[in-house]
Amino acid sequence: MSEKLQKVLARAGHGSRREMEAWIAAGRVSIDGEIANLGDRVEADVKVRIDGRAISLKAADEVICRVLAYHKPEGEICSRKDPEGRPTVFQRLPNMRDSRWVAVGRLDINTSGLLLFTSDGELANRLMHPSNEVDREYAVRTFGEVPEAAVHRLRNGVTLEDGPAKFDSIKPAGGEGINQWWHVTLREGRNREVRRLWESQEVQVSRLIRIRYGMVELPKSLPRGGWLELPLDQVNYLRQLAGLEPETRSLLGHDKHSVARAKVKSAKIRRAVRKTKVSGGKTKTPRQRS
Repeated sequence: MSEKLQKVLARAGHGSRREMEAWIAAGRVSIDGEIANLGDRVEADVKVRIDGRAISLKAADEVICRVLAYHKPEGEICSRKDPEGRPTVFQRLPNMRDSRWVAVGRLDINTSGLLLFTSDGELANRLMHPSNEVDREYAVRTFGEVPEAAVHRLRNGVTLEDGPAKFDSIKPAGGEGINQWWHVTLREGRNREVRRLWESQEVQVSRLIRIRYGMVELPKSLPRGGWLELPLDQVNYLRQLAGLEPETRSLLGHDKHSVARAKVKSAKIRRAVRKTKVSGGKTKTPRQRS
């Protein structure tokens, strides 16, 4: 069964459908050696190239939607390659044949915590769309006194350079001395929005960790730099948020072979974490101490 070219490319993780349409219109995509046109439909057996580079296509029923939870350390950037040679969030992910991982959103280089990756580019692009206001929770460590008036303003809204913004909730979460922890939530994904909200009140953020995305929490046992594949129920929770049909298959299971594979994956994660030096200390958030 043929599908629109931009849909197939988006599902393969090369970008959103709109981005793929722009690439097609710019003549960057070819089908069986001929420049593609908007509206072209393709089967899985055609030869498609982007900028002359051959890519692998799969029919929708051949693709299993997989999602990873990754514990991003500080110091990693959310790009596949960096001209400055800095480590990226993709370097320690498991390899996939004929596909690639797509990040669901971004965290800045100085922010750690939960970052989701999926094998389904359509899922990633829908979750990142502004209309999908997914609740995100962060643990924030501030330095210095935070006046109650500042907390009130952050709850009720302030004006940033790109428009009004506020935290949906903001709660004290312990701390010692001049270092105070807070748990904050918001539904937007604007660039550095959590930090910019605090900065609008002249409050210094010394640590920022994303601990939840929707109902998906950062696993307490997952080390920084480690990843964990989500079970089918959590995958389908995310697909429901994105308005997609549920996935019926998973590479995870409960038989003895699946348990053995999980142990192998855990060993790989520990080895990968040991091999890469992670910046930052070992301070735990209040949630992680339990």
